Amino acid sequence: MVIEHAFLPVLLGDEMNAYGMARAFYESYGVKPLALNHTNRAKIQQSDLLSFREIQRLHIEERFVIALKAIAEEFAEKKLLLLACDEFYVKKIIQHKEELSELYEIPYVDAPLAEQLLTRKNMYELCAEYGFEYPMMHICTVNDYEAFDEPVEYPVVIKPMNMTKYEACIFPGKKKVYIAYNEEEKNAIFHAIYKESAYRDDLMIQQYIPGDDANMRVVNAYVGQDCKAKLLSVGNPILEEHSPDGIGRYVAIMTTYDKELMDRVKTFLEAIQFQGFATFDMKYDDRDGQYKLLSIELHNELSNYYVTASGYNLMQYVADDFIRGSKQPLTYVQKRHLWTIVPNGVLFKYVSNENLVIEAKSLIRQGLATDSIFNYKDMNMKRWMNMTLDNLNYYRKYKKYFNNKGLTNK
Repeated sequence: MVIEHAFLPVLLGDEMNAYGMARAFYESYGVKPLALNHTNRAKIQQSDLLSFREIQRLHIEERFVIALKAIAEEFAEKKLLLLACDEFYVKKIIQHKEELSELYEIPYVDAPLAEQLLTRKNMYELCAEYGFEYPMMHICTVNDYEAFDEPVEYPVVIKPMNMTKYEACIFPGKKKVYIAYNEEEKNAIFHAIYKESAYRDDLMIQQYIPGDDANMRVVNAYVGQDCKAKLLSVGNPILEEHSPDGIGRYVAIMTTYDKELMDRVKTFLEAIQFQGFATFDMKYDDRDGQYKLLSIELHNELSNYYVTASGYNLMQYVADDFIRGSKQPLTYVQKRHLWTIVPNGVLFKYVSNENLVIEAKSLIRQGLATDSIFNYKDMNMKRWMNMTLDNLNYYRKYKKYFNNKGLTNK
């Protein structure tokens, strides 16, 4: 029997993230979201938890609003909740928020605040006013990279500032993020990006904070329409992706409790009159005992399902707020849980902190572990085969790329 719902989540962008968000909506309400993208997403098409529709040229400026207006007209009888699954589409939604708000519920801040938070230099300056520490950062351009002589302490992280344009480039040694250990490596990376590819936007050069993946922290927050924080959770990423196109993406997180860190994030978000989702990426610096802020995202990343798996469904918070108008008390997540999208064999081999491995095994034995992608309740033969092949592929990728963040793959 088909159950009709009065509202419909409309998800834009990243395939794997769309699946986790759709799973959360389905688990909470039994509703199947509509996932849209401008490319074919075969893997999520095999899911029974959502409907997928490819809309050609959805990402093109003149097509974006027209396509979403057509979707709204098609589902005119439903209350529509528009959510982005990646940075590109959150920017597009915010850019057109005023006209789309007539058709969709849009849980994102207005453009001026979004621009401040999504521009790295402006974001750091704003956050510094509220006591956040961050690594030293410089920006270089295609016009001045050869003369770049800012004082830096190696190693440094080098990252393209416009990932949308960078993703379209192809050249030898391409990675999402690089680490340069000396000036020679830095110059080689500059040369590869600007001489061997079509990328012409800026690069960020930032001091590298030593320590393995387990030094990372991610803080996920939901702030209601009243600009009051409703949910905060701290995750301890224990393993990241290391393949060239996935460097920095979390693949395993354990929830942890850090009231001081959550208090700081809450105070900041409420002070700037934020609303919607916020994801703070930080790294603990052993040298001074401080968490250094790396980035803030206005969309939920793939790893956001760790919060839902811990018992606090993030999608329920946004739907209850914007669709149902429910009152929501402030909650700090304290339950321990392991979220992962890699096989246990990869997790146990490549997590270097033995105490975290022991704790991860304990959580698995207790049934307190969740793989948001390999979902046994949503499994047909084609999906099972694809998910199994993906899991096997993680062994190959980690063997080849683990801890290799330079220009070459050795």
